Amino acid sequence: MLLNKLRCHESTFNIVVALFFALALNGLFLFRAWERIPYTSLHDYAFAVSLPVVLTAAFTLIFNLVAWPYLRKPLLAVLILASAAANYFMFSFGTVIDTNMVQNVFETDVQESVALLSRNALLWVGLMGVVPTLLMVSVRFKRRDSWWMNLAWRALSMAAALGVIVLMALLFYKDYASLIRNNKGLVKMVTPANIISGTGHYVNNRWMKGSQAWVHIGQDAHKGPVIQAEQKKTLVVLVVGETARAENFSLGGYGRETNPQLKKQNVIYYPQATSCGTETAISVPCMFSNMPRAHYDANLAHHQDGVLDILAHAGISVLWRENDGGCKGACDRVPHTDMTLWKLDNWCKDGSCLDDVLLHRLDNYTESLHNDGIIVLHQMGSHGPAYYRRYPPQFRQFTPTCDSNQIQDCDHQALMNTYDNTLLYSDDMLSRTIDSLKALSDRFNVALVYLSDHGESLGEHGMYLHGTPYLFAPSQQTHIPLLMWMSDGYARAYQIDEACLRRQAPTAEVSQDNLFHTLLGMFDVQTGEYQPQLDMIRTCRKAG
Repeated sequence: MLLNKLRCHESTFNIVVALFFALALNGLFLFRAWERIPYTSLHDYAFAVSLPVVLTAAFTLIFNLVAWPYLRKPLLAVLILASAAANYFMFSFGTVIDTNMVQNVFETDVQESVALLSRNALLWVGLMGVVPTLLMVSVRFKRRDSWWMNLAWRALSMAAALGVIVLMALLFYKDYASLIRNNKGLVKMVTPANIISGTGHYVNNRWMKGSQAWVHIGQDAHKGPVIQAEQKKTLVVLVVGETARAENFSLGGYGRETNPQLKKQNVIYYPQATSCGTETAISVPCMFSNMPRAHYDANLAHHQDGVLDILAHAGISVLWRENDGGCKGACDRVPHTDMTLWKLDNWCKDGSCLDDVLLHRLDNYTESLHNDGIIVLHQMGSHGPAYYRRYPPQFRQFTPTCDSNQIQDCDHQALMNTYDNTLLYSDDMLSRTIDSLKALSDRFNVALVYLSDHGESLGEHGMYLHGTPYLFAPSQQTHIPLLMWMSDGYARAYQIDEACLRRQAPTAEVSQDNLFHTLLGMFDVQTGEYQPQLDMIRTCRKAG
């Protein structure tokens, strides 16, 4: 058989593998780099040719250093398969592979992983990963006359590769420096360097820094005079949306009516809200922490109390209901339940549930609640790429739709229709949640806050989904919807001027940084952690 006849020397093998990594697995990097070269002189064309040459030389040098017997083939198999998978997402969705994306991979659940599988993905990984791996594993090495000859050829190959790199640096140093300095995202396209770097940083931050002492904050938290004096208890529902982008919210001026029910509820909408990150694993723990985005430390956030802990310490009852694969640590120390585990046939299929599951028997909980409370509902929302699975049939209002997880192959308008249908469903679910709160107004002063964890790209700039590093993420991934609603009773009890809030909201530049302090203010919780200037409601309190 052909596979049994593949024989070559180790030095030749390393060069062939280096060429495969440079030309095939780094094709996207080369294309993007070539697009940024001005081609105004012969020097520019020579620089363009040097790019695959330098990559090949670098991989040759690296593989000669690390690819030793018994280690070579297992290591290369892992790198080829991982690089093939990364390439599929980079080519298809414009995904950037960095530490945050690696964190998403480690912390995703089975349902999210299955949603990303498709015929194209399997075909791509098969042709670019599995087939080359099988060919690589089948190679048998020709032995030279002595061990020192093998070592000499390895040393010669490494010296030649290093010489090529040095020569290219001498000839094109300014070009490489300019290309990398002006296009920082390009470096994150070099595979498997991006995978190794991201994995290394993630493992170091999560597991290699040793046991870190838990940081308690807000231990002085207690209920203030307003909430102590009020006869009615306070109930706030916080809905954390998933992948909803403000650009498609009609409450913010989008031309298509995607919020018909919330419009009737007369909610207060903040059209200039931004997220802390571009992925759930960053944004959710960040929004519940006391750290602003500019100084956010993910490792500290995983070892420190958040706003829910402080509210619980102040005597507020807390409940988290989950429908999106986990709270990323934000609810670990308060009562929480994963609604997908209930496996309710009305709303759940193949491990994924519609957001109506979050409201299932919620009235049972509120009927038994005799304390001030906050309920957090973590939506599946508009989670991609299988947008068509995020709403029931009656919300398929905008047609035709993209009924596939291969969204990059769909007509753009069909994709937009499908995404907008997810917003219609969220709009209805939020409106019904408000109606449920209105029905409790005889017992509670009620309010609702909604904000998305991050936005979503739908083909703009050739990008899909989310997770782009914040530094160069498009506005579609960072501009999020944020709104609130409060009953008349709540506004009176907390002496809030709703007209003031409505005047301020259109121009207020708010973000997830405000959530921590706004929630404390909404319950009149007194603590040294509270910063009134970050409370979105503070300036419209009549007594403030």
